[in-house]
Amino acid sequence: MASAALELMGFVLGSIGMLGTLVATVLPYWQISAHIGSNIVTAVANMKGLWMECVYMSTGSFQCDTYNSILALTGDLQASRALMVISLVLSVLGVFISTLGMQCTVCLEGSGAVKSRVAGAGGCLFLTAGFLALIPLAWTTHEVIQTFYSPTVPNSMKFELGECLYLGLASALLSMLGGGMLSASCCEEQEGGRGRRGGGYPYPVGGSATLGTGVRHNPQAYRNPTLQMGGIGAASRGQTLIRSGSGSSHTSTHGGQTVKKPPAKGYDVTGYV
Repeated sequence: MASAALELMGFVLGSIGMLGTLVATVLPYWQISAHIGSNIVTAVANMKGLWMECVYMSTGSFQCDTYNSILALTGDLQASRALMVISLVLSVLGVFISTLGMQCTVCLEGSGAVKSRVAGAGGCLFLTAGFLALIPLAWTTHEVIQTFYSPTVPNSMKFELGECLYLGLASALLSMLGGGMLSASCCEEQEGGRGRRGGGYPYPVGGSATLGTGVRHNPQAYRNPTLQMGGIGAASRGQTLIRSGSGSSHTSTHGGQTVKKPPAKGYDVTGYV
C-alpha cells in the first residue's frame, strides 16, 4: 500500500512538472526588459522567449514577432529549444509508461515484477526530462544575471528574469522529484518481492507464510535428522523384542487354571516404553 501511494504521488508530481514545462516552453516570458537608470519609461515592455519576441504597450496592445529563421538564431537559443522539446517528449512518454506500471491501474495485471519495472522506467523518464529542462533554464538564468550586472552593457539592453524561468525551474524540480518517487517505489516493491520468496532454513520450501504476522507455518512437522535415525533404530529393536517375546511365551497351570503370560512389550518409535 505504501509503494502504491508513493507511485501515485510521484505520478502526480511528474504530471504537474510536465504541464509547467509545457507552459514555460511556449510562453515568451523568459526575459523581460529592465526599467533602470535612464530607461524609466514603462510605456513599452519587451519580452523574449524561445519562439518569439513580444512587445506590450501601455495602451493594452500586445504584439509578438516569431523567429522566422532558425539558422539565424544563436547557438544557446537553438540548444534551449531542442532540450525543452526533448524534455516534453520524455515527460509524455513517462506519463504513458507510468500509467501502465502503477499498481492502481489494471494494465499488465498478473505480472508483478514486470509491472514494477515498467513503473520504474516511467520514473527514469521523468528524471531525465526534468534534468534536460533544468539545463537551458539554469543557463538562461545565469546569462541574464551576468548581463544585468555587466558594466559594458547599456541599460536599455539589460533584461530581468521572467516568470517562465521561475515556473520552468519549479517544474523541472517537480519532474525530478516525481521520477525519484516512482523509481523508489519500484525498488521497494522488488525488495519486498525478494523477501517473500522461498522458505529458508529450517523450514522447507513448501511452507506457507501467514500475511501480517510474518510467522511461517509448515504443514509437515519438522524433525531432527538425528532423532529420526535414532527412532528408526529403536523401532527395529522394538520389533525384534516383540518377535522374541512372542516366541518365548508359554502357558502355566496354577490352581487348575491355565494362565497365558502376555508377550513382552516392545518400544515405540520414540524409544520409550
